[in-house]
Amino acid sequence: MKIIIGLIILAILFAVGITLGTQNDQLVHVNYLLAQGEYRLSSLLAIIFVAGFVVGWLVFSFVLLRLKMSNRGLNKKVERQQRELTELRALPLKD
Repeated sequence: MKIIIGLIILAILFAVGITLGTQNDQLVHVNYLLAQGEYRLSSLLAIIFVAGFVVGWLVFSFVLLRLKMSNRGLNKKVERQQRELTELRALPLKD
């Protein structure tokens, strides 16, 4: 349910962005590291938005992968400790 609501909100924001972008035909002069150019403001904002989304998704994926690997290692450690504990409980008591 949360995913559907999130997708609806994202679609609404995307539609508003497209609507505002089509109304803005202003040219912007951009100087960047290797070159320069003039771009429409709406196109430039769209490119920057997509680039930011991709970078954010890559960072999120890296963090999620690292957490999953850590979780897998901790689960293996817990399983090993549980096996050792059951083996110790199975040993007879010495008097």
